[in-house]
Amino acid sequence: MRRSARLVCLACCCAATLLAASACTTTTYHVPEARAATRNTTPNSMSELRLADTALDSGNVDLATSLYEKVVAADPRSVGGLTGLGDTLYAVGDFTRAAVYYERARQIDASAIAPMIGVARVAIHQRRFDDAISTYRKVLALTPDAPLPSAGLGAALDLKGDHAAAQAVLRQALKANPGDPGLSVNLGLSLTLGGNPRDGANVLLDVTRYPGAPPQARQDLALAYGLLGNPEAAAAILGQDLPKASVQDNLRFYEIQRDRMARPTTPAAKGSGATSSDTTSGTSPSVTVR
Repeated sequence: MRRSARLVCLACCCAATLLAASACTTTTYHVPEARAATRNTTPNSMSELRLADTALDSGNVDLATSLYEKVVAADPRSVGGLTGLGDTLYAVGDFTRAAVYYERARQIDASAIAPMIGVARVAIHQRRFDDAISTYRKVLALTPDAPLPSAGLGAALDLKGDHAAAQAVLRQALKANPGDPGLSVNLGLSLTLGGNPRDGANVLLDVTRYPGAPPQARQDLALAYGLLGNPEAAAAILGQDLPKASVQDNLRFYEIQRDRMARPTTPAAKGSGATSSDTTSGTSPSVTVR
């Protein structure tokens, strides 16, 4: 595997911009992308796969596609090439065709991790959360507590509304991978949406204290402060990455969500925090997973 992860939500390391139907807040889970192993490939194809991976990481999807196609033309059973083509289609939002390439790669090597993670990421985007959860659990059976599938499983559980299970998965993975930023950001967001913004803020503060922290970590921290009723701190954080108008839009959303969380809940809903439907409707944040 050429790289252990590519964090989501970037200009720098995040794969989503802030966006919403009537607010500009985006809740973005870190669902990293795996790279296929290059075993059983010729030296030339290995080199081309590395070049293609680099092109895709740098955002040059056209070049990456061309290189992956060249690899697959030379070896139609190249798991790395097929997975790479799935990744390029995923990058441009063609999730249905991406899944086709991931499945082709899985049929060739059922134990290959990268195409399995690709299938799970597509399932999350298509809101087939049970399918994503099942696939990530299969990956974790092969690679216990690995950060990539653990982050993905946590995101899928959160999006389904099972914040407690998501947090258990993320905490367990952090024991094996202390300080992993993707796991930490997802845990902080899960705590915040699960009704514990103070605990979420504490986790996110540990991530954002580093100069290279991804913008989404700061935006999630701003969400936690907003839900805690500290709009001044939230505005100061958001102002590092967003224009003033977007900051104000986010602050209005935080106030609406805070009021919503303060309302009495039914016994069935008590303790469940925000669910995927709560965070993707009306003025709530749209959920983006890449």
